[in-house]
Formats: sequence, structure tokens, C-alpha cells
Amino acid sequence: MSPREPVRKLFKIGEVAEYSGLSRQSVNYYTALGILREAGRTGAGYRLYDESVFDRIERLRELKATKTLRQIADILRDEQKRPEQEKSPNGKDN
Repeated sequence: MSPREPVRKLFKIGEVAEYSGLSRQSVNYYTALGILREAGRTGAGYRLYDESVFDRIERLRELKATKTLRQIADILRDEQKRPEQEKSPNGKDN
């Protein structure tokens, strides 16, 4: 028997909006820009997001004061591409 992957909690767009304080339209817009990433779709085609979406929303809020949305999308994309060895054991950047 192979080890099972941990069950991830997935959130529908309405849940992401409710828990983050963003509107559904904002979640859709940020997803279209590549700032937020879907974890998948339901059988009916609804977007699903994993728990990491809330970290990205927090990072978006931090950057939004001084950056454009295009710059934020580029920054988040670059942060995602960074190799794991550049991160310290506590998950923060060195």
C-alpha cells in the first residue's frame, strides 16, 4: 500500500472571498492576472483554491501599497520560481 497524500482543504471562490474580505470579482480578476492560482476545478467547472491562496492575498495586500498589479504579478511569479534551497528551514526567504 502506498503512503497517502494529506488531504488538502480546497475552497470555492465564494469561500475565498468571504474569508479574505475580497469580492468575488476581485478574486476572479486577480486569478486572471496570475496573482492568484487555481488549485483545480470542480466537475461543474467551479474554480477551487488551496490554502496557499490566503498567503498570496496577504502578500498582494503588502505589495499593493507601492506596486502596480502587473508588478505584483511579476513579483509573485518570480517568488514562485525561486528554488527551495534559497529558503530557510522556517519557510522564510534568506
